Amino acid sequence: MHLIVGLGNIGEEYKYTRHNVGFMVVDAFAKEWRIPLRTVKFSALFGIGELSKEEKTEKVIIAKPLTFMNLSGRAVKPLKDAFVIPSENIIVIHDDIDLPIGSIRIKIDGNDAGHKGIRSIYSLIERNIMRVRMGIGRPYEKSQVVNYVLSTFGKDEVSLLKETIKNAVRSIETIIFNGFEEAQRNFNR
Repeated sequence: MHLIVGLGNIGEEYKYTRHNVGFMVVDAFAKEWRIPLRTVKFSALFGIGELSKEEKTEKVIIAKPLTFMNLSGRAVKPLKDAFVIPSENIIVIHDDIDLPIGSIRIKIDGNDAGHKGIRSIYSLIERNIMRVRMGIGRPYEKSQVVNYVLSTFGKDEVSLLKETIKNAVRSIETIIFNGFEEAQRNFNR
């Protein structure tokens, strides 16, 4: 069983912001595989389902923490513990200002690079989780980071964002069915 967690902030005002790209990917994944996210428990909104491909079936939990981004670990740890999911079967999707819009990097472990959602998760569980890092670009001034990650994507970025979300969904499917290394080969651009 895999736990797929998209990071973001709850509330309509954050729905389409750069910081919520993890939620966007999880929503697209849930829609693609027809797994409704309707259970609220463990400080998360989640759904349980099965993925089937070429005679292989994998059970998954897809989740969105109902904590705010900086407290994401408070949702991930209870889900991990309740469903007895090893850390190496956790896939976390999150924004990354160090990557340009349109890029994806898949990795295991690594430092949090200042991402407070990842820092929260690392503070509560083992660090050997898989991460799908979604590029959102970087503001010109370091002092603008908070406002930047809480801003929406520009009109000229929306089509690239949609394509990147599709690729992120495919990368998660590849991790589950074909392994982490193949996903890295195919999607780290």
